[in-house]
Amino acid sequence: MPNDVGLEEEAGTEIAPPPLRKAKAWTDYAWSAIGIIAVLGAGYMLYKELAGISPRDVSRAFALIARERWTLAICSTLIAYAALAWYDRIALLHLGKPLNWLFISLTSFTTYALSHNIGASVFSGAAVRYRAYSTKGLTATEVGVLVMFTAFTFFLGTILLGGLVLVGEPQLVARLLHVNRDVARLVGSIMLGAVALYVAGSLLELPTLALGGCKITYPRPHIVLRQLIAAPLELLCAAAIIYFAMPAHGNPGYFVVLGVFLASFSVALISHAPGGLGVLEFLFIKAMPEVPKAEVLVALLIFRLLYLIVPLAIGLVVVTVFEKGRLAETLRARTAAAAPAAQPQAPGASNVVQLKHAARQARKGGGGGQDSGTSL
Repeated sequence: MPNDVGLEEEAGTEIAPPPLRKAKAWTDYAWSAIGIIAVLGAGYMLYKELAGISPRDVSRAFALIARERWTLAICSTLIAYAALAWYDRIALLHLGKPLNWLFISLTSFTTYALSHNIGASVFSGAAVRYRAYSTKGLTATEVGVLVMFTAFTFFLGTILLGGLVLVGEPQLVARLLHVNRDVARLVGSIMLGAVALYVAGSLLELPTLALGGCKITYPRPHIVLRQLIAAPLELLCAAAIIYFAMPAHGNPGYFVVLGVFLASFSVALISHAPGGLGVLEFLFIKAMPEVPKAEVLVALLIFRLLYLIVPLAIGLVVVTVFEKGRLAETLRARTAAAAPAAQPQAPGASNVVQLKHAARQARKGGGGGQDSGTSL
């Protein structure tokens, strides 16, 4: 399994850390175009789905949400972002680079707050992480490993929970994808089997696979255990935001919300639409025909507010403070480096002795010249 892993530089091989994004490749523009097309397409289909909803329906759906459900949705958001910070912590432990929890939390929070809204989270997240973690001594190669490791942790959690949903509630996916329940249960079993193979590879310490100048190895069991806890925790809490944002009456149930969230959020990420805009809403509304569309729409608006918009605003403040601090450090370092060169250097003791000796010789020479003249 090529992604189950961490990359390590081969002994004796030096790899210069190249800049992460030296120039814009054509693929960057291609992914951006795909994201824009996905937003436009989903937006058009969503517009048709919501054509019969009035602002009054939306306002009524907001009013139906009890205060305690708002509180639970906010708590779910906080736990979800704490789990995302754990992603980075686990990756750093795998690299043997443990850092301060507060620094990791701020970096992770800012990374996901920006990448979730920008889209193409792997690439946009890499730039933010490199800027932050390079100040702590991580090379470009190590940051690249960290980015891929956190992406795989999310992928692992999606496969694990998706497999459980397919095995436990095959009729849900059968209804969404119009497939047989037995087929859905079989796919879920395969997904759970893939997770089991990954765990077995770590426990059995399968041989390292060498690819070019890097090694691909299974993480140690204690790292895998953390992955199996952190990844599902983040996804469970993110889905809980939507669940609690729906009114208690007519709520389809947490397990249904979780299954639809896993499918729609994964499609939204694949589409590279910024924040999954339009894609998430369209798939949720299509997957829950028995729930009033206004209530689904309001739940997703609350999800976007708590999980995307508020973290984005806070993340921009964190980036501003961080960059201001880095600029101040750079200016102080330049000032300190220029100060010694600007100060006049005092003459050394040996130079003073030499100057005094030369002055005495000059006086003696002057006196001898005068005596010669007198005698003449």
